Amino acid sequence: MEPAQRIAEVHEYYFSIKLKQIAEMNAAGKKVINLGIGSPDLAPSAETITELATQALRPDVHAYQSYIGIPELREAYANWYLRYYGVTLSAQTEILPLMGSKEGVFHISMAFINPGDKVLIPNPGYPTYSSVSKLVGAELVPYNLDASNNWYPNFQELEANCLEGVKMMWVNYPHMPTGAPASMEVYAQLIAFGKKHNILICNDNPYSFILNPTPLSIMSVPGAKDVAIELNSLSKSHNMAGWRMGMIAGSEAHLAYILRVKSNMDSGMFRPMQSAAAKALTAGPEWFAAINKEYQHRKELALEILELIGTEVDPKQTGMFVWAKISNEWESGEAISEFFLHKANVFITPGHIFGSQGFQYIRLSLCSNLDMLREAKQRILLSIQKSENKN
Repeated sequence: MEPAQRIAEVHEYYFSIKLKQIAEMNAAGKKVINLGIGSPDLAPSAETITELATQALRPDVHAYQSYIGIPELREAYANWYLRYYGVTLSAQTEILPLMGSKEGVFHISMAFINPGDKVLIPNPGYPTYSSVSKLVGAELVPYNLDASNNWYPNFQELEANCLEGVKMMWVNYPHMPTGAPASMEVYAQLIAFGKKHNILICNDNPYSFILNPTPLSIMSVPGAKDVAIELNSLSKSHNMAGWRMGMIAGSEAHLAYILRVKSNMDSGMFRPMQSAAAKALTAGPEWFAAINKEYQHRKELALEILELIGTEVDPKQTGMFVWAKISNEWESGEAISEFFLHKANVFITPGHIFGSQGFQYIRLSLCSNLDMLREAKQRILLSIQKSENKN
């Protein structure tokens, strides 16, 4: 049986492949320390877990659920946006809960992109933007981001290119993998750009609470709902990655199109999980302060590791990763990743998987505890010393 032609356009997700390799190494006794993937190792709040357990004991919560989420969850998302972003959203018409924001990338693309439509893709950027665009038959139009412009879009370059046929633009601030923080100036430029060229601006915003003192939303720009939608998630902000709890914020018209896709792809989320997510969203500033205190300690150790390797790090970056430029001693970020995976049993993400602009970069995740980071630092130091002694 031959697979669909669209499968030829994409490959297995890089981390899927790498995790299998790491599992094989662990099975062989290597005990690899994974500093690659941004999967929070901390737990959700105790109140969140208690709510899940309490609700799951009810006999009337195990049926299929609404495709648009329970009212309590939509209200909680609306209150969250108002409290932390200063954005007013209608819980009834401008919020759509999702089984994770990664799934939302597919829903949005299916809802708005026809084969042959062009999509602006950030380079570097989250690989799913490219793979999903290919799956729906879009023509990819990469736009380069670089450190000299703080990893923000260069609007002069964008305007100089032919934008005919461009229907959608993926943006992601705070940016992954570089950690570039969001900016109201850039958000305003993006909305103006989208309106000028009739391009749907899709902002992916799951990192705005991690080591970032000022959470921002593109939806706070006046008129944003006319031309933009925003994905958000509890995966990083509330340590609920495995729960698959995300959302889309946007106009009633935009969300109605997305719902046509979503309602044909899932049957709603387990109601107790939705109730627990609503509870999680009531967390106050003290929750985020405690989480960020831990991440800051981890970041300090990660910076020590990156200093050993001989990299440059922008101190302004935010989020649960550290993006670092490698020295000329190394051929590429991939060379560093492979060296330390096999010489130190430590996995570091090579920057090239996020696009060609990441070729000379690596990324460290802060989702390993302090003991693991200390052990990784020691392993890396020993592997460097052994390599120097051989030379």
